[in-house]
Amino acid sequence: MLKLFDAFKREEGQTMAEYGVVLAVITIAVFGALALLSGNIVTALTRVAQYIQ
Repeated sequence: MLKLFDAFKREEGQTMAEYGVVLAVITIAVFGALALLSGNIVTALTRVAQYIQ
């Protein structure tokens, strides 16, 4: 019975590590996309601000 609990604990730890890796990859992708698109975002916001004025 204890072996079953030990196996469950290890799998839970692996799952948490996998979630951490996925979160890190998503975070890097978001920051990369923002870095690539920042010029276009600034341009779009400037156009909107000029239109409002």
